[in-house]
Amino acid sequence: MKPMTRIEQSLATAIAGSEAPGGPPRLAGAIRHAVFPGGARIRPQLCLAVAQACGDDDPGLSEAAATSIELLHCASLVHDDLPCFDNATTRRGRASVHYAYGESLAVLAGDALIVLAFQALAEAATQSPARLAPLLATISHGVGMPFGIVAGQAWECEPRVSLTQYQRAKTGALFTAATMAGAQAAGANAAPWRALGDWLGEAYQAADDIRDVAGDPLVLGKPVGRDAALLRPSAAAELGLEGAIALFDHLVAGAIEAVPPCKGADQLRALVRMEAERLVPQAMCADLLRAAA
Repeated sequence: MKPMTRIEQSLATAIAGSEAPGGPPRLAGAIRHAVFPGGARIRPQLCLAVAQACGDDDPGLSEAAATSIELLHCASLVHDDLPCFDNATTRRGRASVHYAYGESLAVLAGDALIVLAFQALAEAATQSPARLAPLLATISHGVGMPFGIVAGQAWECEPRVSLTQYQRAKTGALFTAATMAGAQAAGANAAPWRALGDWLGEAYQAADDIRDVAGDPLVLGKPVGRDAALLRPSAAAELGLEGAIALFDHLVAGAIEAVPPCKGADQLRALVRMEAERLVPQAMCADLLRAAA
């Protein structure tokens, strides 16, 4: 079964489990709206790719780890779009959750997705129960304080923050959780996989900064120009577009180099290259650099 099929089926199963008769239907609708249709699903793809490279001897657990990470990512987007943060009206090419269902249900939908993420993981650990505690610790670390995505969001409320510190928390932490959790779900040592997540997470945030300045909102499915409007740390603002593109290329090269020796190394490197081209196409970079010159 293809990785994306595994991811979508696992997400559908998790969401369906939260829609039992008797629950509030509008909240159920808001939760589903937050998850489907999805974006590139790069974090769960990365999680499954690492699990596959490590043997993937418990596919149900690796799918649950990937699902947990994607549900947490979706929750972070719901909260990120709220009026108190970005006040974004669109996400993935359609109305954001708070715009479609109201602010109160958006808050609750994000909260419910966080709970559902850990519930899905716990329910899948029957075959390999000893792996559950390390997985919970890894994924929790990628989400909470002091260095997870919650901390990354909170840095936007501080008067001063380093760009690297902000990017590692807001975006990088969940990528690192994805690579390490993939290894743990397959019963492998997570430590060698940390660097891949670190490099790729920072690259992804640098790409987001570039696209916020130069991207097409119709293609991205969300508003652009929000970093400047909200005075948020940004590689494009701090380094300029040329510097941000150079940083992105450096981070992608670091991610490729960080793939540990394994049977699936070539496939993982290909995934990184493919995602880098999707995020910041070389043709777009050439156009931007010519325009800047």
